[in-house]
Amino acid sequence: MSRSRGHSAEERARIWLQDKGLITLASNLHLAGAELDLVMLDGETVAFVEVRHRENDSHGDGLESVGPRKRRHLARAAEAYLAGLPVERDGRFDVLALAGPLDNPRIEWLKDAFDLDDL
Repeated sequence: MSRSRGHSAEERARIWLQDKGLITLASNLHLAGAELDLVMLDGETVAFVEVRHRENDSHGDGLESVGPRKRRHLARAAEAYLAGLPVERDGRFDVLALAGPLDNPRIEWLKDAFDLDDL
């Protein structure tokens, strides 16, 4: 996916999550050698949201594309983010998959897609 299409998908995901009541803390944040697509506050929990977009399923769906290596990178960046907060917060890892055209995608949000114990 091109960088501009990736940013468009992330922006679409951010707006969709805000409509669900989450608050944006950061986007495209680079920490500990990894990029966090979206960092959102859901109540008192920090949600680290990996955004995946697929025009079609010829390469598998977006949820399947977050493998163990990517999860380890995300976990490292999330730990660095949480360690830098002035107050202690719980964190979770979500995956938001957009399928089809970005102007009207099907959206699947998997909360707690994985946790540090899975790694």
